[in-house]
Amino acid sequence: MNRLLEKSAILLLCLPGFLMAGFTAVPVLALLAAIFLSGTVQLLSGRRIAWILLFLASAACGVVPVLLCALPLFLYDALREERWWLVLPAVAFAANPDLSAQQIICVLTGLAVTLIWQQRVAGLEKSVGHLTTLHDGITEKNLQLAEQNKRLFEAQDNEVHVATLKERNRIAREIHDNVGHMLTRSILQTGALQILNRDESLKEPIAELKATLDGAMTSIRESVHDLHDDSIDLKRVLQEMADAVDNRFEAVLQYDVSGRITGEIKLCVAGIVKEGISNAVKHSNGDRIDIIFREHPGFYQLLLEDNGHMSEKDVDAVNATLSSGKASQSGGIGLRNMEDRARSVGGNITFNASEKGFRIFLTIPKREG
Repeated sequence: MNRLLEKSAILLLCLPGFLMAGFTAVPVLALLAAIFLSGTVQLLSGRRIAWILLFLASAACGVVPVLLCALPLFLYDALREERWWLVLPAVAFAANPDLSAQQIICVLTGLAVTLIWQQRVAGLEKSVGHLTTLHDGITEKNLQLAEQNKRLFEAQDNEVHVATLKERNRIAREIHDNVGHMLTRSILQTGALQILNRDESLKEPIAELKATLDGAMTSIRESVHDLHDDSIDLKRVLQEMADAVDNRFEAVLQYDVSGRITGEIKLCVAGIVKEGISNAVKHSNGDRIDIIFREHPGFYQLLLEDNGHMSEKDVDAVNATLSSGKASQSGGIGLRNMEDRARSVGGNITFNASEKGFRIFLTIPKREG
Protein backbone atom coordinates (compact mmCIF):
# COMPACT_ATOMS: atom_id res chain seq x y z
CA MET A 1 0.00 0.00 0.00
CA ASN A 2 2.84 2.42 0.83
CA ARG A 3 4.50 1.75 -2.51
CA LEU A 4 1.23 2.42 -4.34
CA LEU A 5 0.80 5.76 -2.58
CA GLU A 6 4.39 6.76 -3.33
CA LYS A 7 3.97 5.89 -7.01
CA SER A 8 0.73 7.87 -7.16
CA ALA A 9 2.59 10.93 -5.84
CA ILE A 10 5.39 10.51 -8.40
CA LEU A 11 2.81 10.04 -11.17
CA LEU A 12 1.37 13.44 -10.27
CA LEU A 13 4.83 14.91 -10.82
CA CYS A 14 4.97 13.23 -14.25
CA LEU A 15 1.48 14.32 -15.27
CA PRO A 16 2.32 17.96 -16.21
CA GLY A 17 4.84 16.73 -18.78
CA PHE A 18 2.17 14.66 -20.51
CA LEU A 19 -0.34 17.53 -20.38
CA MET A 20 2.18 19.83 -22.07
CA ALA A 21 2.32 17.37 -24.99
CA GLY A 22 -1.35 18.08 -25.74
CA PHE A 23 -4.49 15.98 -25.64
CA THR A 24 -3.71 13.88 -28.67
CA ALA A 25 -3.76 10.09 -28.78
CA VAL A 26 0.01 9.57 -28.43
CA PRO A 27 0.51 11.29 -25.01
CA VAL A 28 -2.64 9.67 -23.59
CA LEU A 29 -1.64 6.22 -24.79
CA ALA A 30 1.94 6.79 -23.57
CA LEU A 31 0.64 7.77 -20.12
CA LEU A 32 -1.62 4.70 -19.92
CA ALA A 33 1.23 2.47 -21.13
CA ALA A 34 3.57 3.91 -18.49
CA ILE A 35 0.98 3.30 -15.75
CA PHE A 36 0.34 -0.25 -16.99
CA LEU A 37 4.06 -1.08 -17.22
CA SER A 38 4.77 0.34 -13.75
CA GLY A 39 1.88 -1.63 -12.25
CA THR A 40 3.04 -4.83 -13.97
CA VAL A 41 6.59 -4.34 -12.67
CA GLN A 42 5.26 -3.90 -9.14
CA LEU A 43 3.12 -7.03 -9.53
CA LEU A 44 6.11 -9.03 -10.79
CA SER A 45 8.57 -7.44 -8.36
CA GLY A 46 11.77 -9.43 -7.83
CA ARG A 47 11.42 -11.44 -11.04
CA ARG A 48 13.57 -11.20 -14.12
CA ILE A 49 10.55 -10.48 -16.33
CA ALA A 50 9.95 -7.28 -14.34
CA TRP A 51 13.49 -6.12 -15.02
CA ILE A 52 13.11 -6.87 -18.73
CA LEU A 53 9.89 -4.83 -18.88
CA LEU A 54 11.59 -1.87 -17.19
CA PHE A 55 14.49 -2.01 -19.63
CA LEU A 56 12.15 -2.20 -22.62
CA ALA A 57 10.07 0.70 -21.29
CA SER A 58 13.25 2.72 -20.84
CA ALA A 59 14.43 1.86 -24.35
CA ALA A 60 10.99 2.76 -25.79
CA CYS A 61 11.61 6.36 -24.77
CA GLY A 62 13.83 6.63 -27.85
CA VAL A 63 10.90 5.60 -30.06
CA VAL A 64 8.15 7.48 -28.21
CA PRO A 65 9.87 10.58 -26.74
CA VAL A 66 6.82 11.60 -24.68
CA LEU A 67 7.43 8.46 -22.56
CA LEU A 68 10.40 10.36 -21.09
CA CYS A 69 7.84 12.25 -19.01
CA ALA A 70 7.30 8.95 -17.12
CA LEU A 71 11.04 8.52 -16.46
CA PRO A 72 10.70 9.41 -12.71
CA LEU A 73 8.12 6.62 -12.43
CA PHE A 74 10.45 4.16 -14.18
CA LEU A 75 13.38 5.29 -12.01
CA TYR A 76 11.31 4.72 -8.85
CA ASP A 77 10.55 1.14 -9.94
CA ALA A 78 14.19 0.55 -10.90
CA LEU A 79 15.40 1.77 -7.51
CA ARG A 80 12.84 -0.41 -5.68
CA GLU A 81 14.11 -3.37 -7.69
CA GLU A 82 17.70 -2.36 -6.84
CA ARG A 83 18.45 -2.21 -10.58
CA TRP A 84 18.87 1.55 -11.21
CA TRP A 85 20.85 0.93 -14.41
CA LEU A 86 17.69 -0.34 -16.14
CA VAL A 87 16.71 3.29 -16.90
CA LEU A 88 20.04 4.21 -18.53
CA PRO A 89 18.61 3.94 -22.09
CA ALA A 90 15.95 6.52 -21.19
CA VAL A 91 18.54 8.82 -19.62
CA ALA A 92 20.43 8.76 -22.91
CA PHE A 93 17.33 10.18 -24.64
CA ALA A 94 16.58 12.78 -21.92
CA ALA A 95 17.94 15.64 -24.03
CA ASN A 96 15.61 14.75 -26.93
CA PRO A 97 14.78 17.90 -28.92
CA ASP A 98 11.18 16.66 -29.34
CA LEU A 99 10.54 17.64 -25.68
CA SER A 100 10.07 21.23 -24.68
CA ALA A 101 12.21 22.90 -22.06
CA GLN A 102 9.26 22.87 -19.66
CA GLN A 103 8.83 19.11 -20.13
CA ILE A 104 12.54 18.50 -19.54
CA ILE A 105 12.34 20.60 -16.36
CA CYS A 106 9.37 18.51 -15.19
CA VAL A 107 11.29 15.30 -15.88
CA LEU A 108 14.42 16.53 -14.08
CA THR A 109 12.34 17.76 -11.14
CA GLY A 110 10.58 14.42 -10.95
CA LEU A 111 13.91 12.57 -11.07
CA ALA A 112 15.34 14.72 -8.28
CA VAL A 113 12.28 14.26 -6.09
CA THR A 114 12.30 10.50 -6.77
CA LEU A 115 15.97 10.20 -5.80
CA ILE A 116 15.49 12.22 -2.59
CA TRP A 117 12.31 10.34 -1.76
CA GLN A 118 13.92 6.95 -2.33
CA GLN A 119 16.92 7.95 -0.22
CA ARG A 120 14.65 8.97 2.64
CA VAL A 121 12.57 5.82 2.32
CA ALA A 122 15.70 3.65 2.25
CA GLY A 123 16.97 5.36 5.39
CA LEU A 124 13.60 4.93 7.06
CA GLU A 125 13.45 1.25 6.12
CA LYS A 126 16.97 0.78 7.45
CA SER A 127 15.97 2.42 10.75
CA VAL A 128 12.82 0.31 10.94
CA GLY A 129 14.87 -2.81 10.26
CA HIS A 130 17.34 -1.84 12.97
CA LEU A 131 14.53 -1.15 15.44
CA THR A 132 12.89 -4.46 14.53
CA THR A 133 16.16 -6.31 15.12
CA LEU A 134 16.61 -4.44 18.39
CA HIS A 135 13.06 -5.27 19.44
CA ASP A 136 13.55 -8.94 18.57
CA GLY A 137 16.80 -8.97 20.54
CA ILE A 138 15.13 -7.38 23.57
CA THR A 139 12.23 -9.84 23.32
CA GLU A 140 14.66 -12.76 23.17
CA LYS A 141 16.59 -11.40 26.17
CA ASN A 142 13.34 -10.99 28.10
CA LEU A 143 12.37 -14.58 27.31
CA GLN A 144 15.79 -15.78 28.42
CA LEU A 145 15.52 -13.72 31.59
CA ALA A 146 12.04 -15.10 32.29
CA GLU A 147 13.35 -18.64 31.77
CA GLN A 148 16.30 -17.96 34.10
CA ASN A 149 13.96 -16.51 36.71
CA LYS A 150 11.74 -19.57 36.39
CA ARG A 151 14.72 -21.88 36.91
CA LEU A 152 15.85 -19.76 39.85
CA PHE A 153 12.42 -19.94 41.48
CA GLU A 154 12.31 -23.70 40.90
CA ALA A 155 15.76 -24.06 42.45
CA GLN A 156 14.67 -21.95 45.44
CA ASP A 157 11.50 -24.01 45.83
CA ASN A 158 13.57 -27.17 45.61
CA GLU A 159 15.94 -25.89 48.30
CA VAL A 160 13.01 -25.02 50.53
CA HIS A 161 11.52 -28.46 49.90
CA VAL A 162 14.80 -30.20 50.74
CA ALA A 163 15.21 -28.07 53.86
CA THR A 164 11.65 -28.95 54.90
CA LEU A 165 12.33 -32.67 54.43
CA LYS A 166 15.54 -32.43 56.44
CA GLU A 167 13.72 -30.61 59.23
CA ARG A 168 11.00 -33.27 59.27
CA ASN A 169 13.66 -35.93 59.51
CA ARG A 170 15.34 -34.08 62.36
CA ILE A 171 12.05 -33.69 64.24
CA ALA A 172 11.21 -37.36 63.75
CA ARG A 173 14.65 -38.34 65.02
CA GLU A 174 14.36 -36.04 68.04
CA ILE A 175 10.95 -37.41 68.93
CA HIS A 176 12.14 -40.99 68.52
CA ASP A 177 15.37 -40.52 70.46
CA ASN A 178 14.04 -38.37 73.29
CA VAL A 179 10.30 -38.53 73.78
CA GLY A 180 10.04 -42.11 72.53
CA HIS A 181 12.71 -43.36 74.91
CA MET A 182 11.20 -41.48 77.85
CA LEU A 183 7.76 -42.92 77.12
CA THR A 184 9.22 -46.41 76.79
CA ARG A 185 10.94 -46.00 80.13
CA SER A 186 7.70 -44.73 81.72
CA ILE A 187 5.75 -47.70 80.34
CA LEU A 188 8.32 -50.13 81.74
CA GLN A 189 8.26 -48.39 85.11
CA THR A 190 4.46 -48.47 85.16
CA GLY A 191 4.46 -52.17 84.33
CA ALA A 192 6.91 -52.84 87.15
CA LEU A 193 4.77 -50.75 89.46
CA GLN A 194 1.73 -52.85 88.52
CA ILE A 195 3.57 -56.03 89.49
CA LEU A 196 4.85 -54.64 92.78
CA ASN A 197 1.64 -52.90 93.82
CA ARG A 198 -0.37 -54.60 96.59
CA ASP A 199 -2.85 -51.81 97.18
CA GLU A 200 -6.15 -52.69 95.51
CA SER A 201 -7.18 -49.02 95.37
CA LEU A 202 -4.18 -48.20 93.16
CA LYS A 203 -4.56 -51.01 90.63
CA GLU A 204 -7.15 -49.25 88.50
CA PRO A 205 -5.34 -45.85 88.42
CA ILE A 206 -2.06 -47.58 87.55
CA ALA A 207 -3.79 -49.56 84.78
CA GLU A 208 -5.31 -46.35 83.39
CA LEU A 209 -1.91 -44.65 83.55
CA LYS A 210 -0.32 -47.54 81.62
CA ALA A 211 -3.11 -47.44 79.03
CA THR A 212 -2.57 -43.70 78.62
CA LEU A 213 1.16 -44.15 78.18
CA ASP A 214 0.60 -46.97 75.69
CA GLY A 215 -1.77 -44.73 73.73
CA ALA A 216 0.75 -41.90 73.80
CA MET A 217 3.48 -44.25 72.61
CA THR A 218 1.30 -45.47 69.74
CA SER A 219 0.52 -41.89 68.77
CA ILE A 220 4.21 -40.96 68.90
CA ARG A 221 5.12 -43.93 66.73
CA GLU A 222 2.49 -43.00 64.13
CA SER A 223 3.65 -39.38 64.09
CA VAL A 224 7.30 -40.37 63.70
CA HIS A 225 6.34 -42.86 60.99
CA ASP A 226 4.37 -40.22 59.08
CA LEU A 227 7.14 -37.65 59.40
CA HIS A 228 9.69 -40.17 58.19
CA ASP A 229 7.48 -41.16 55.23
CA ASP A 230 7.03 -37.51 54.21
CA SER A 231 10.75 -36.82 54.55
CA ILE A 232 11.55 -39.25 51.71
CA ASP A 233 11.15 -37.58 48.31
CA LEU A 234 11.02 -40.66 46.07
CA LYS A 235 11.09 -38.74 42.81
CA ARG A 236 14.17 -36.83 43.90
CA VAL A 237 15.85 -40.02 45.10
CA LEU A 238 15.19 -41.81 41.79
CA GLN A 239 16.35 -38.80 39.78
CA GLU A 240 19.58 -38.63 41.75
CA MET A 241 20.14 -42.33 41.03
CA ALA A 242 19.54 -41.72 37.32
CA ASP A 243 21.90 -38.73 37.29
CA ALA A 244 24.62 -40.73 39.02
CA VAL A 245 24.64 -43.54 36.45
CA ASP A 246 27.89 -44.28 34.63
CA ASN A 247 28.56 -41.94 31.69
CA ARG A 248 28.33 -44.92 29.36
CA PHE A 249 24.57 -44.93 29.94
CA GLU A 250 21.78 -42.46 29.45
CA ALA A 251 19.33 -42.98 32.32
CA VAL A 252 15.82 -41.59 31.73
CA LEU A 253 13.25 -41.32 34.53
CA GLN A 254 9.48 -41.15 33.99
CA TYR A 255 7.66 -40.50 37.27
CA ASP A 256 3.87 -40.32 37.29
CA VAL A 257 2.61 -40.52 40.87
CA SER A 258 0.28 -37.99 42.45
CA GLY A 259 -0.89 -39.70 45.62
CA ARG A 260 0.87 -40.23 48.94
CA ILE A 261 3.16 -43.26 49.15
CA THR A 262 4.05 -45.00 52.37
CA GLY A 263 7.65 -45.03 53.51
CA GLU A 264 8.07 -48.79 53.15
CA ILE A 265 6.97 -48.68 49.52
CA LYS A 266 9.31 -45.76 48.84
CA LEU A 267 12.22 -47.68 50.34
CA CYS A 268 11.26 -50.83 48.40
CA VAL A 269 11.12 -49.00 45.04
CA ALA A 270 14.33 -47.06 45.71
CA GLY A 271 16.16 -50.26 46.71
CA ILE A 272 15.02 -52.19 43.64
CA VAL A 273 15.91 -49.33 41.29
CA LYS A 274 19.35 -49.01 42.87
CA GLU A 275 19.98 -52.75 42.55
CA GLY A 276 18.62 -52.84 38.98
CA ILE A 277 20.79 -49.94 37.85
CA SER A 278 23.84 -51.55 39.46
CA ASN A 279 23.17 -54.83 37.60
CA ALA A 280 22.65 -53.03 34.30
CA VAL A 281 25.93 -51.12 34.65
CA LYS A 282 27.79 -54.35 35.48
CA HIS A 283 26.29 -56.71 32.93
CA SER A 284 24.57 -54.78 30.13
CA ASN A 285 26.35 -53.81 26.91
CA GLY A 286 23.70 -51.18 26.08
CA ASP A 287 23.78 -47.43 26.50
CA ARG A 288 20.33 -46.56 27.87
CA ILE A 289 18.38 -47.35 31.06
CA ASP A 290 14.69 -46.49 31.35
CA ILE A 291 13.12 -46.09 34.79
CA ILE A 292 9.32 -45.79 34.75
CA PHE A 293 7.27 -45.53 37.96
CA ARG A 294 3.51 -45.02 37.62
CA GLU A 295 0.49 -44.96 39.87
CA HIS A 296 -2.68 -46.83 38.87
CA PRO A 297 -6.05 -46.88 40.69
CA GLY A 298 -5.27 -50.12 42.53
CA PHE A 299 -1.51 -50.54 42.40
CA TYR A 300 1.92 -49.01 41.73
CA GLN A 301 3.99 -50.15 38.77
CA LEU A 302 7.76 -50.02 38.27
CA LEU A 303 9.51 -50.85 35.01
CA LEU A 304 13.28 -50.80 34.74
CA GLU A 305 14.95 -51.94 31.53
CA ASP A 306 18.12 -51.48 29.53
CA ASN A 307 18.77 -51.82 25.81
CA GLY A 308 21.63 -54.30 26.01
CA HIS A 309 21.95 -56.88 23.22
CA MET A 310 22.18 -60.62 23.78
CA SER A 311 22.23 -63.55 21.42
CA GLU A 312 19.16 -65.75 21.20
CA LYS A 313 21.06 -68.58 22.89
CA ASP A 314 22.05 -66.39 25.84
CA VAL A 315 18.50 -65.07 26.14
CA ASP A 316 17.09 -68.59 26.35
CA ALA A 317 19.70 -69.58 28.93
CA VAL A 318 19.04 -66.56 31.15
CA ASN A 319 15.25 -66.92 30.96
CA ALA A 320 15.52 -70.62 31.75
CA THR A 321 17.59 -69.80 34.83
CA LEU A 322 15.14 -67.08 35.89
CA SER A 323 12.09 -69.28 35.42
CA SER A 324 13.65 -72.11 37.41
CA GLY A 325 14.38 -69.80 40.32
CA LYS A 326 18.07 -70.71 40.36
CA ALA A 327 19.16 -67.14 39.80
CA SER A 328 17.70 -66.06 43.13
CA GLN A 329 18.68 -69.26 44.94
CA SER A 330 22.34 -69.42 44.09
CA GLY A 331 24.59 -66.58 43.12
CA GLY A 332 21.86 -64.08 42.27
CA ILE A 333 22.04 -62.11 45.51
CA GLY A 334 20.83 -58.92 43.81
CA LEU A 335 17.76 -60.63 42.35
CA ARG A 336 17.03 -62.31 45.67
CA ASN A 337 17.23 -58.97 47.46
CA MET A 338 14.81 -57.45 44.99
CA GLU A 339 12.39 -60.36 45.46
CA ASP A 340 12.60 -59.96 49.25
CA ARG A 341 11.92 -56.25 49.00
CA ALA A 342 8.90 -56.80 46.76
CA ARG A 343 7.55 -59.52 49.04
CA SER A 344 7.91 -57.26 52.11
CA VAL A 345 5.29 -54.84 50.71
CA GLY A 346 3.05 -57.51 49.19
CA GLY A 347 4.31 -56.86 45.68
CA ASN A 348 5.22 -59.10 42.76
CA ILE A 349 8.42 -58.78 40.74
CA THR A 350 9.43 -60.51 37.52
CA PHE A 351 12.63 -60.54 35.47
CA ASN A 352 12.82 -61.03 31.73
CA ALA A 353 15.72 -61.10 29.27
CA SER A 354 15.35 -60.54 25.54
CA GLU A 355 17.50 -59.67 22.57
CA LYS A 356 16.56 -56.03 23.23
CA GLY A 357 17.74 -55.99 26.85
CA PHE A 358 16.91 -56.97 30.43
CA ARG A 359 13.62 -55.95 32.07
CA ILE A 360 12.52 -55.76 35.71
CA PHE A 361 8.77 -55.43 36.26
CA LEU A 362 7.33 -54.72 39.72
CA THR A 363 3.71 -54.26 40.85
CA ILE A 364 2.73 -53.25 44.38
CA PRO A 365 -0.94 -53.28 45.36
CA LYS A 366 -2.30 -50.29 47.25
CA ARG A 367 -3.34 -50.89 50.79
CA GLU A 368 -6.55 -49.48 52.17
CA GLY A 369 -6.14 -46.90 54.90
